[in-house]
Amino acid sequence: MYGFINTCLKSLVVEKYGEETWEKLRLQAGVQDSFLTFEVYKDEITMQLVDKACKVLGVPADLVLREFGKYFFEFCKRSGYDHMLRTLGGNLYEFIENLDALHSYLSLSYQEMNAPSFRVEKNEDGSMHLHYYSDRRGLCHIVPGIIGAAALDFFNIEISMKIVNQTEEEERTGKKEHIVFLVTQNPLFPCKGRNEFSSSSQCLVDSEKQIENQLNKENANGDTGNSVCPVKKSHWKTLRGIITLGKGKLLRGFDPVYPKTLWIDTKTFCNGLPFHMVFDKELKVKQAGVSIQKIVPGLQTMGICLDQYFRIVHPEVPFTISSIQKFINSQFVFQTRREMMPESWKERPMLELRGQMMWMEPLQCMLYLCSPLLRTLHELEERQMHIADIAPHDVTRDLILLNQQRLAEMELSNQLERKKEELRILSKHLEEEKKKTEALLYAMLPQHVANQLKEGKRVEAGEFKECTILFSDVVTFTNICAQCEPIQIVLMLNSMYLRFDRLTTVHDVYKVETIGDAYMVVGGVPVPVPTHAERVANFALGMIMAAKGVQNPVSGNPIQIRVGIHTGPVLAGVVGEKMPRYCLFGDTVNIASRMESHGVPSKIHLSSSAYQCLKYKNFEITERGEIEVKGKGKMHTYFLIRNKSATENEIMGRPMKDLDSGHEPVQSVPEVKTETIPSSHQPVKPAAEEPHNRNVRSNFCTLL
Repeated sequence: MYGFINTCLKSLVVEKYGEETWEKLRLQAGVQDSFLTFEVYKDEITMQLVDKACKVLGVPADLVLREFGKYFFEFCKRSGYDHMLRTLGGNLYEFIENLDALHSYLSLSYQEMNAPSFRVEKNEDGSMHLHYYSDRRGLCHIVPGIIGAAALDFFNIEISMKIVNQTEEEERTGKKEHIVFLVTQNPLFPCKGRNEFSSSSQCLVDSEKQIENQLNKENANGDTGNSVCPVKKSHWKTLRGIITLGKGKLLRGFDPVYPKTLWIDTKTFCNGLPFHMVFDKELKVKQAGVSIQKIVPGLQTMGICLDQYFRIVHPEVPFTISSIQKFINSQFVFQTRREMMPESWKERPMLELRGQMMWMEPLQCMLYLCSPLLRTLHELEERQMHIADIAPHDVTRDLILLNQQRLAEMELSNQLERKKEELRILSKHLEEEKKKTEALLYAMLPQHVANQLKEGKRVEAGEFKECTILFSDVVTFTNICAQCEPIQIVLMLNSMYLRFDRLTTVHDVYKVETIGDAYMVVGGVPVPVPTHAERVANFALGMIMAAKGVQNPVSGNPIQIRVGIHTGPVLAGVVGEKMPRYCLFGDTVNIASRMESHGVPSKIHLSSSAYQCLKYKNFEITERGEIEVKGKGKMHTYFLIRNKSATENEIMGRPMKDLDSGHEPVQSVPEVKTETIPSSHQPVKPAAEEPHNRNVRSNFCTLL
């Protein structure tokens, strides 16, 4: 099928059910997101889309197809085929009768189109039998949707269609699905002329009465000298064909006049209609036009059988009079048989003729009025024909020239559509890369700061009255570095930081930076929140737990970390132009760093201000006492033990399904053996354990 069909199906799903539903549907069907109008795609793609639509939407296939049929009609109108469809017929019967002719015309542009075929029969009760033939099985329910929408839109009638017979007929191309629909109508606006299958006899009677009353009234009121005789019933035959009161249009009751003899000689007829044939019930040729004799030399010998030189391409029926009479209202396409052509012609493409059949009852013969089916000048040259071979009155001349231009425009349109699709894909990839770049940028800087920098604006420093800062480092990191390969250190730190980074998302705290083994986060910056202390405290508890999963490359045991937390005011801003960083400045940073450096392995060390923020927040906290802090003198500090109201899974941000995995309901920081703290409360810490970057970090965070 052409991409036009799949584009219509996509438009239906997006318009009625949303872009997300289409995306889900196409992924399940395994098809691309967009289709080119003039590109031919496999039928399996359309079938897959229909099948997945039924499953995704939970709707039976017949309802999906019927809805698609209704939408396809509207989609065709919006795509520029509105006037073409409206002019097919004056009523529904004529509309359906000419659908095959429309498909034949469209095949000039859509050369690989494999359209269904329609045949319609009137019934005495006003209903119709619609015969539908298609090589594609299972799509017959589209027909009621299309025909119903056309009947309502063009002819103001509601119809009902039900399947009364369904068979498979063996044709030359294999089994063809043949569905017979019974079509009944319910007029919404009766007596509206073309809004019915055919002219209404009741409306005609009403018109007759109006005309008779008007003429009699004029006769009664007119001058007696110029009186008009009362209208007789016998005159209605003439009046019906001439007068419609107040409208000036001819009624449908027109009766043609035929001459007693045919005023044209045989030679003129065969020259004037160069492409025609007359054959009898046995398919023996009785008469042929001069051009068709030239193209098919065997036709000059009268009495040959037509099926020896031609085969029927459309409709796909057996080459018999009975089959042709059954499809008498359809356009017939004949193709010459290669084996019957002269030897020198067999390399040429075979000629196709398209036209209509007319049964001549008095002669018991069939007249085939046709023209060459040619789409372009190239096809004309391939068959070694010329424009002069086609009669001047035959519009085939104009069609060839117009279609030549039309095909050139279609090719240009196709190229533009391809370029548009390439640009759409490039734009989509560009958007994806932009998102990746923004995600990387937002990981380095706060989003509002990053956006200001992208816009070329200056980022002003901001003061935060209260926030909570956390520092952590790895115990004996210097010793580990001395005994390991650099790659082992990198792998250890990466494993630890990946765990910590995930926890920053869980507890919504901002990661400021990492320097070596030191990890720094802040709560309440860059977005002030009243729960900054609780967030950082929960993050610290998660850090202690996460560190258990990181292995010391020297001993093979889990690493230990120290954590220090302090609450206070800071100044935050962007430093530098190349590789800009969002940094915090103030004494709060120094004190938080001192809480970490004077802490105990696997413990969370709190300053007095951090304790004041947490003491009424369902945290278990123990007092450490007064200690000597480098550069700050004596400080009263505390240890954070656990969150009384949160489970370990909640602290670690594990899914709810893991809550029953056997963990303790309430998390806690395990006790660890440490050296006895002297009376001065200063923790004993060998010089080798002091991280090599401590001075760097302290200098960096010095108060402005």
